[in-house]
Amino acid sequence: MPRGDVIGTYETYAEAQSVVDRLAKAEFDVSQVAIIGNDLKTVERVTGKLSWGKAALSGAANGAFIGLFFALLLTLFNPDGWGGLRLVAAVFLVTAGVGVILGLIGYAFTRRRRDFASTQQVLASNYQVVVPGELAAKAQVALSGD
Repeated sequence: MPRGDVIGTYETYAEAQSVVDRLAKAEFDVSQVAIIGNDLKTVERVTGKLSWGKAALSGAANGAFIGLFFALLLTLFNPDGWGGLRLVAAVFLVTAGVGVILGLIGYAFTRRRRDFASTQQVLASNYQVVVPGELAAKAQVALSGD
């Protein structure tokens, strides 16, 4: 855990980050600065109800994205121009199909326990900017110089 003096407490991470940016612009050695989040909470935001169709669509999208990545890598090593496009299409379709199957299997296993989609985020009640005690006065001077 970082130790030192708190030079400021802020409601948002962006405010704390802004203070560190100001220190950096004032030529302060920011490698010794820490931003500490206090009273952490996990916030889960429900984005919607899951269904078989949404599970299949999500799986297809994930599979297609992975397939597109691998197909583009394969075309780098394939000198045949139009054959490369057929390869991209084939890999894209196969991985999208595999994604559908995996999405449906995953939904089948969690269906009765979790029938909703969500996103998770860790938030803090406040954020403290901490510097080593011997540098606190120098940090305060750097911040007051703005």
